[in-house]
Amino acid sequence: MTAAAFSGTIAATHPAKHLERIAAMEQFGFGQPVRRKEDRRFLTGRGRYTDDINLAGQAYGHVLRSPHAHARITRLDTEAAAAAPGVLAVLTHADLVADGIPSLPCHVDVPGRGGEKMFAPLRPVLADGTVRFVGDLVAFVVAESAQAARDASELIEVDYDPLPAVVDAVAAMEPGAPLLWPERGSNLCVHWESHDGTAMRAAFARAARVVRCDLVNNRLVGNPMEPRVAIGEYDPATGIRTLHSPTQGVVKLWQGLATLIFNVPQDKIRVVSPDVGGGFGLRGKLFPESVLVVWAATRLQRPVKWTADRSETFLCDPHGRDHVTTCEMAFDAGGRILAMRAETAANVGAYLLDFGPRIPTIAGARIAGSVYDVPAMQLSVRVIFTNTVPTDAYRGAGRPEICYQMERLLDLGAEAFGIGREEIRRRNFIRPEQLPYKNQVGMVIDSGLFAQTMDQALDRADWAGFGARRAAARDGLLRGIGLGYYVEASGGQPFEEARVRFEEDGRVTLIVGTFSHGQGHETAFAQILAERLGVPFDEIDLRQGDSDFVKFGNGTGGSRSSQMGGVATARAAQQVVDKARRIAAHALEAAEADISFRAGGFEVAGTDLRIAIADVARLARDPARLPDGMEPGLDETCRYQRPTECNFPNGAHVAEVEIDPDTGVVRIARYVCVDDCGEIINPLLIRGQVHGAVAQGLGQALLERTAYDPDSGQLVSGSFMDYAMPRASDMPDLDVGFHVVRNPSNDLGVKGAGEGGSCGAPPAIVSAVCDALGITHIDMPLTPEVVWRAIRARQAAA
Repeated sequence: MTAAAFSGTIAATHPAKHLERIAAMEQFGFGQPVRRKEDRRFLTGRGRYTDDINLAGQAYGHVLRSPHAHARITRLDTEAAAAAPGVLAVLTHADLVADGIPSLPCHVDVPGRGGEKMFAPLRPVLADGTVRFVGDLVAFVVAESAQAARDASELIEVDYDPLPAVVDAVAAMEPGAPLLWPERGSNLCVHWESHDGTAMRAAFARAARVVRCDLVNNRLVGNPMEPRVAIGEYDPATGIRTLHSPTQGVVKLWQGLATLIFNVPQDKIRVVSPDVGGGFGLRGKLFPESVLVVWAATRLQRPVKWTADRSETFLCDPHGRDHVTTCEMAFDAGGRILAMRAETAANVGAYLLDFGPRIPTIAGARIAGSVYDVPAMQLSVRVIFTNTVPTDAYRGAGRPEICYQMERLLDLGAEAFGIGREEIRRRNFIRPEQLPYKNQVGMVIDSGLFAQTMDQALDRADWAGFGARRAAARDGLLRGIGLGYYVEASGGQPFEEARVRFEEDGRVTLIVGTFSHGQGHETAFAQILAERLGVPFDEIDLRQGDSDFVKFGNGTGGSRSSQMGGVATARAAQQVVDKARRIAAHALEAAEADISFRAGGFEVAGTDLRIAIADVARLARDPARLPDGMEPGLDETCRYQRPTECNFPNGAHVAEVEIDPDTGVVRIARYVCVDDCGEIINPLLIRGQVHGAVAQGLGQALLERTAYDPDSGQLVSGSFMDYAMPRASDMPDLDVGFHVVRNPSNDLGVKGAGEGGSCGAPPAIVSAVCDALGITHIDMPLTPEVVWRAIRARQAAA
């Protein structure tokens, strides 16, 4: 077939048109501050969340929850509730057993020291005769309306035999503490150690100075704007069960429902996640309520919807953090670290969620030593059951806790040596010539210029000029400045899939296993494709969150999307270009080696012939116009596996505070951060990620604390009246900078950016408050009362 046969497609090169395309690529390509394309949809009220879904014939579920932190159920009578108007079913543990619905397993196994096996009890979907925290699920009522289900639940008669409860992890390990799982013989889930401690003990023995501190990493509630929702439906004609629910990725939930719960082929389960209002690590787990709605829908053969209210969010959503740590650091005479050790009691709550025991152990230990050259260490973590809501991943997932330990110890080291806090860090940073650097748990940090990043932050914050600002403080305010350096182990689960497809109308569809729930993937991934394919930014559509077409992938969490989904997208785009080049060569009657691709078109060297990739896509649909043996269409899938387990974004955060000594109120007067996130796809999106993470780090440092009554086990911070979330007025203006050090382990050079602020903000703010008060230690959250008491204690000591 001759080139003339394609006269409607092939054209001479038009420089002006090329310049237009190049300008568009420069405006919307990689590295450009493109406004989020999805914002118009959200700001005009056209977002579609799970609670917006209402299916024909839909019924409503309500969960009866335990009012006791620990009790045996001695009688459960559902007769009156079942007879109430509009009630369709009242389901209990006995019904689960009758239908063969199993309890929920933990998805990880953490090895205990000395080879001891982790104790991993299954979590009943509904209480199996014992309730273990306030809010534990007892029964599930399904009715024609949400109000009818709620009213009927009040008719269920439950007799409880209350048992002693324990909510504090340290207290739970004391002799005689109430046991959540008597068959275990203690409340210990697992005692994990990073090393045997031989090298660490030897280093401490020869240390010139040793510093020590006891730290509390306060328990937090994620509180995403959208509460949890689950809608189950069942199609008796096909036998397909469908769950609609907000997640951070559908694949694992889809697989779990099929293989762990209903024991059916995966094609008989579908999981759909529409728009999601925040995740923070809390979404996408195999929750009891998700099982209940799908199970109930199967029994009743009609859809069943459950929506959590805000009280249930506090009472039942996974919590984060809740560690008590004693840590020490040994230094030589020159202020260089010889070793570090930490003993942590980590509160995992009443049950093990998907990753619960992994967060304070293996997940956190990935950044053991942070960005410092630490020759020896031992991390010892006891994961402990208590009568509280289970804990799991929360923004940072174990890494903020390790960063906090390292940064507080370094501040104490600076105090011990009488040197600046920046100087002790400078002496101990991993040096450029040490990279790639294998840390004490075998993770390889392959890039970073840590001293330079810190110096940029100090310059932006005018660290050197702080003394003058402190001297000029007015109205008796106490002024302090603090520094925190963090490193994050991002991008775990290093495999992902992306599919790039040209549609018949010329638009490009991207299907990817990551999941956007506020990160702006519709924009960032479109920028990658616009640059790689040379197609208009507005003609690229992202599809996600439906297991009917997303069959592989690990969702979004751990700052993994750009380095996994982004790289898979770029490689799939290259596969499309490679195939399109062969088609173009065939159409242009040229050797493939003579074909170049730029600005969205293929050109023949030494001629003015050019064919746009969109036109090649049209040709690709006609088998008669393709090279022999080629499959029609431009539709390519890349399954990408990264050669390294993690990447290591890092950065320096500087907080400057003013404190009213009469009230203890802390105001952040200035906040500067310089982050190394690798190459940046979109500066606007990255700044948004940094702002959000700093806000949550600030919340932990100053405001947020989940509190339980130690005697009754009741949650006493179960609403926004009692749990202080950061407000706009609490946030300072953020001075955000970036020190780009390209990541050598992936094609795009990116590292991840979603969690740095939650790691860097707490130590920076605590350091600043200690500096203002002239003390060396104070526990988070730094509420006015806590700070006021610290001021009074120092005055009394003086």
